[in-house]
Amino acid sequence: MTSALDTLKRPVNRLVRLGVAFAAVGALVNLVPFIGLTELGRLLLDGHAEPQLLWRWAALVVGALSLGWMASGLALWLTHLADHRLQASLREAMVRKLGRVPLGWYSDTTSGAVRKVVQDDLEDLHHLIAHHAVEQTSAIVTPLAGLLWLASLNWRLALLAVLTLPIYGLAYRLMMRGFGDKMQQLDVSMTRVSAAIVEFVHGIAVVKAFGRAGQAHRSYQQAVDRFSTQYAGWVRPLLRLETFSSMALSVPLILLVSLGVGSLLLARGWVTPLELFAETLVAVVIPQSLLVITQSLGAQRTALAAAGRIEALLQVEELPSPTPGKAPEGRDITFDQVEFGYDPAHLILRGIDLHCPAGSVTALVGASGAGKSTLAKLVPRFHDVSAGRVRVGGVDVRDIEPGLLYRQVGFVLQDAQLVHGSVAANLRLGRPQASDAELEAAARSAQIHERIQALPRGYQSLIGEDAILSGGEAQRLSIARTLLADTPVLILDEATSHADPESEALIQDALSALARGRTVLVIAHRLASISGVDQIVVLDQGRVLERGSHCALLQANGAYARLWRASTETTAPNLEMSL
Repeated sequence: MTSALDTLKRPVNRLVRLGVAFAAVGALVNLVPFIGLTELGRLLLDGHAEPQLLWRWAALVVGALSLGWMASGLALWLTHLADHRLQASLREAMVRKLGRVPLGWYSDTTSGAVRKVVQDDLEDLHHLIAHHAVEQTSAIVTPLAGLLWLASLNWRLALLAVLTLPIYGLAYRLMMRGFGDKMQQLDVSMTRVSAAIVEFVHGIAVVKAFGRAGQAHRSYQQAVDRFSTQYAGWVRPLLRLETFSSMALSVPLILLVSLGVGSLLLARGWVTPLELFAETLVAVVIPQSLLVITQSLGAQRTALAAAGRIEALLQVEELPSPTPGKAPEGRDITFDQVEFGYDPAHLILRGIDLHCPAGSVTALVGASGAGKSTLAKLVPRFHDVSAGRVRVGGVDVRDIEPGLLYRQVGFVLQDAQLVHGSVAANLRLGRPQASDAELEAAARSAQIHERIQALPRGYQSLIGEDAILSGGEAQRLSIARTLLADTPVLILDEATSHADPESEALIQDALSALARGRTVLVIAHRLASISGVDQIVVLDQGRVLERGSHCALLQANGAYARLWRASTETTAPNLEMSL
């Protein structure tokens, strides 16, 4: 079965093969200067050579060097062109894939892991396409052609040129034992480090708000320590072997062996001085060729591992998109016998029946792990149901084209996600055509306009550069973005959970403005903030236990009443969100 990566590589393989052909030509031509220098030495030692003949051989040496450089340069140009085309195709394919995967995939996959694939792994793949084949060809053809030439002069010369190679071969074999498994382990550890870095940076706002500096870098430190331990445990035993292998390929040692053993061969009359000179020229080329081969093989293994991760990304199942799609006829939300599990064998939601009338506010409450966030995220299709239906405006969300669905359903999650760009660009993500006046109106409603105006360049300030926002400010910016998108259905997942008290009050005001006139589904962790909503639904182990208003559920003295008493006993009163 042809993989997605193989399909993308097929159009550039011809360029790579052509580059290899030019590399082989360049490698063969590079042997001509050795032959020319040897012949020049013979003519000069003879003492009767005509100057014109000497100049011919000298011109041949210079011409061969120039031709070899040109062929090698053309080979690398062709493979780099192939790499450029492949990288462009891969980036387009990954962008398309990332735009079509379920939103829940991003919840299950760390941003560090995604960054490693779309950035680091593409850079590693560059060596495989642009350098590996050309460098391997040159490193193999040049010494092999040289050895054949030496063998044609005197078979003893070919043996002398490779006399130290068995030592290197043995050391290299010992060093490469288990290399593939070790590289996979290091790749996994490096992915953890990348993910920990991203999580640490994203958590800076929380650290500043709550002063948890002692714990903020713990996961990063653990990831780095694990990588350091694995790397040191692998590399330390190899250092001695590396020393022996390096000595076996060092030019001084090769010259010592060639001249020492060559002197014995000269003394016995088995070789001539010019033949020994030719052997020395070839022998000193072999170490560099072997180093290129071993380094290229190591880079190839890294690139193949990167290619595997890229292939895994390209194979991620996409969110099915209906053709043609249906348009919602209203803004109510209905869950009809909904079942869902990340693993089909272990359901999280079981038989959920729930109706959220248009313009109403419904709060989902329950213990941690009850399925609140999972249920709410089925509305914007973070995942598709295992059974049953989720309908918006009377239409199954699976029958609504994703672009249209996201114009109908907006969501504000616990962690505000901002992209690198201007404040204005972040606000316009859901509505690119919005005017400056509309941007300002949304920011004012979200209680963030004054903070934006205080930035060095106002709405044109760049997030992460001259626009450094706290967690609460980023959340209010996210709310303004959702206000500007003006979706009739809204999902709120406890948007104040990471905010300090001052930011929480502003966020609550912004949420009140955001919820006005919309159908809202709230995932509530702080019960005091949802006492005024239209409908409260209590979930437990993926099932609906109770539903009703705040007062009615308190009078029923059931699960909600117990949750309410527990919340009022353990926490101070919270600001009520006037939804």
